[in-house]
Amino acid sequence: MRTLVTVVLVFLVIGCGSKPQAPLPEVTAFARPALPQGCEDPAWRSVPAHVAPLLLQDLVEPRQLVATTAAVTVQAVHDGSRVAFRLSWADPTHDDSPGAARFSDACAVQLPAVAGADLPAPQMGETGRPVEITAWRASWQASVDGRGDDMTALYPRAQVDHYPFTAPSLAPGSPEQEEMARRYAPARALGNPMEGPRSSPVEDLVADGPGTLRPAPRAMSTGSGRRTRDGWTVQLVRPLPAGVRPGQRGAVAFAVWDGSHEEAGARKMRTGWVPLAIGEGS
Repeated sequence: MRTLVTVVLVFLVIGCGSKPQAPLPEVTAFARPALPQGCEDPAWRSVPAHVAPLLLQDLVEPRQLVATTAAVTVQAVHDGSRVAFRLSWADPTHDDSPGAARFSDACAVQLPAVAGADLPAPQMGETGRPVEITAWRASWQASVDGRGDDMTALYPRAQVDHYPFTAPSLAPGSPEQEEMARRYAPARALGNPMEGPRSSPVEDLVADGPGTLRPAPRAMSTGSGRRTRDGWTVQLVRPLPAGVRPGQRGAVAFAVWDGSHEEAGARKMRTGWVPLAIGEGS
């Protein structure tokens, strides 16, 4: 009996000493000499997190009127010139296939294009007060990770009788084969970068109000994502916001799309502006 009591007391002591760390009240980018090498880098284990509750995007069409993803957990570090955000959220379904009536899981980080106390509207900025957005899609990640872009890769159960641009009579890389490929992939022929083979799962965007989202003048972000046991974890890396230096403060916003709930574009779960503290070097 005495031994049993001792064992119970030991477990109580261990339990009391292993409480999970309380979430940070704001997003803090901690100074590090080097950024993590990906969302699975062990360096993230020692970085405190902020849990950001997500809100319905019910202000502009297409609206999201049913709550889906409840929150996103955010960690952040910087090396003096770049900042890395690690976003993790629960999602029981794995949606990473492009195509008609298919919607991809995704996430994004939004920052004011110009730092200052007077922030633009968190709903994609406003006229004359733009925001910068770094977006990641699970479908892009699958492409970067090696999934093919042909019919058999995207629809593995489909039986293809004949596709002109894959006909044996057309030599791979020949002008005739390339012309057929463009004819049967019109979006790609017009330079639409949303799907198809990709070299990065991340895209830089700018906006100055709802309905104005467009590619940024230059690519400046990198990132990668991995499916976890209960959702997704994504690392996004971009330069520190213009005018924000270590020891200063800014603001950041986040968005998450759940493909199984047909979320795309403005139909999403999102945050308002969240305070962002850029830690000073230790």
